[in-house]
Amino acid sequence: MSVKETLQQDMKDAMRGGDKRRLGVIRLILAAVKQREVDERIELDDAQLIAVLDKMAKQRRESIDQFQKAGRDDLVEQESFELEVLKTYLPEQLGDAEIDALISEAIEISGASSVKDMGKVMGQLRNKLQGRADMGAVSSKIKARLSA
Repeated sequence: MSVKETLQQDMKDAMRGGDKRRLGVIRLILAAVKQREVDERIELDDAQLIAVLDKMAKQRRESIDQFQKAGRDDLVEQESFELEVLKTYLPEQLGDAEIDALISEAIEISGASSVKDMGKVMGQLRNKLQGRADMGAVSSKIKARLSA
């Protein structure tokens, strides 16, 4: 079953179960997917849908950080809940060792030697890590490796 079909089935289950909070988040996800499909006049495949989910998860992480700084615990709790629901549809997150191995491989393949070559390395990794790692953290690791 595709990710989109899973989302639609989970929406029906949440409706039947009366889980309004989860239903709201799933509807939010489906609305974002539909918006992208309408804007680009395409049917999203699983990889593109994962990219949408990853972007939404990144937005939630950034919002959580901002709300914590502002002392808005009510909004932190809501964004955290939404992030947890989003994570259920994303692929399993990679561990640090796996990410480090992929970074080493990408640096070797691209022949990167300085921070100026960071774009080449990120290009190699983007498809492999989409939805499976925080790309901001990966970028920091690459920068540290290439700076050394």
